[in-house]
Amino acid sequence: MNSLNDIANAIVAPGKGILAADESTPTIAKRFESIGVENTEDHRRAYRELLFTTEGAEDYIGGVILFDETIRQSASDGTPFAELLTSKGIVPGIKVDKGVTLLPFSEEETVTEGLDGLRGRLDEYYELGARFAKWRAVITIGEDIPTWLCIHANAHALARYAAMCQEAGMVPIVEPEVLMDGDHSIDQCYDVTHAILDETFKELRLANVDLGGIILKPNMVISGADAPEQADAQEIAEMTLACFYETVPAAVPGVAFLSGGQTEQESTANLNAINALGPHPWEVSFSYGRALQASALRAWGGVAENVGEAQAAYLHRAKMNGLAHNGAYDADMEETD
Repeated sequence: MNSLNDIANAIVAPGKGILAADESTPTIAKRFESIGVENTEDHRRAYRELLFTTEGAEDYIGGVILFDETIRQSASDGTPFAELLTSKGIVPGIKVDKGVTLLPFSEEETVTEGLDGLRGRLDEYYELGARFAKWRAVITIGEDIPTWLCIHANAHALARYAAMCQEAGMVPIVEPEVLMDGDHSIDQCYDVTHAILDETFKELRLANVDLGGIILKPNMVISGADAPEQADAQEIAEMTLACFYETVPAAVPGVAFLSGGQTEQESTANLNAINALGPHPWEVSFSYGRALQASALRAWGGVAENVGEAQAAYLHRAKMNGLAHNGAYDADMEETD
């Protein structure tokens, strides 16, 4: 598995998707606080080991996004996490952006930082075992936003990041996320998602990025979390595909949706609805964080004796989403699986 296209196809192979385990230290602190667990390095390591050693998860997980601390950690038997994942046929990846900062003269819109020094960091992460990377851009829908400046600045940064990844021999996950936050309609989400995807692919082409060696990690076209009318799975699927067929080139190997605040079952059902309307030019998969981990985190609760139960919860969610990738999921499976 040498070419970027081979790596990308392995990550989003039919029935497989991505576990986003790249929560920053402050973010995972919030997750741990919800279950009453102290946010220590050892607890973070133990929790990630729980996920990475789950037997059978490799049948549904093609790649795992790691945080800087995590890619430097090892399992309790001394095996580095990247090596452990690789031995199971799972491709290790790494979050490389440095988070968002406000655009000049804006109090609401952001651009993602982290391009300075990225080449060197990518080379180091490659040596540590990573074969793909992730960079997240954040687009907010609100009064008179997003502006074209915000859309362009984030698309341009995504393209520069993607080019440097490919130069380093790593598959870039390109993540332009239109947030669910707000009371906007699904039609507004469609328009903004269309705009950011269109601009992102223009910038990727200008940067000479090989579209056959990337994975797109976008939001679904969906109603705002506070919208008075919420679209159902069928409308989400139809609107998402209408948008993507107009903006995402067929050369892209995979579209791995983020969950963006959807519940575990909502994100699975919506992914399934999209695939039920297939086949599509790209593999339509998942790259979920909370939507793969929430039940497992609650089951674990920081107690070693609960590891088996937590792994069972994680495996179940991975399997459900693997089925949704193939358009074979049914809500009844949540109780009978």
